[in-house]
Amino acid sequence: MKTIKLFIIGLLFLSASSVQSQVSVNVNIGTPPPVVVASPRVVVASPPEWGPVGYDNMEYYYLPDIQVYYDIRLSQYIYFGNGSWIRSSRLPSYCRNYNLYNGYKVVLNDYHGNAPYVYFNAHKVKYYKGYKGKPQKNRGAYHEHYDNDNHSNGNYGNHHDDHHDNGNHGGKGHGKGKH
Repeated sequence: MKTIKLFIIGLLFLSASSVQSQVSVNVNIGTPPPVVVASPRVVVASPPEWGPVGYDNMEYYYLPDIQVYYDIRLSQYIYFGNGSWIRSSRLPSYCRNYNLYNGYKVVLNDYHGNAPYVYFNAHKVKYYKGYKGKPQKNRGAYHEHYDNDNHSNGNYGNHHDDHHDNGNHGGKGHGKGKH
């Protein structure tokens, strides 16, 4: 009899400790809106016209001549300035005469993160200024008539905030491109 009492007391003790008081108030007026569950989408931008052919699903280019990264997914340049790495839809002003069509693009196919510059010290040694790997063909053709306001996909690299040509023949960059 004593064991039955202990058993019942133990059961009451366990059930009392696991009981939690909760107050829930639901007010439904009318028909609730339907719940739509969408699968997450990753928006990936198309590679720029000045990007090399054959690398449609890559995430980053490294531009060794100007030591700048390009994030293909976000259409942003990543460069070091004022003591930190900066992301921008435009190249920094010191690159205003750089021709993206003529410059070599290193396709970083071994990095899949958000900060390719963590390997900058290795990249700038391996892919030094003037580095040329295997020949590249651009996705689109360079046209001399692109104007200075056409910044959206880096048509030729003259991305600066002022619209003065500073003697560089209308801001057309240097070097000869395909027509």
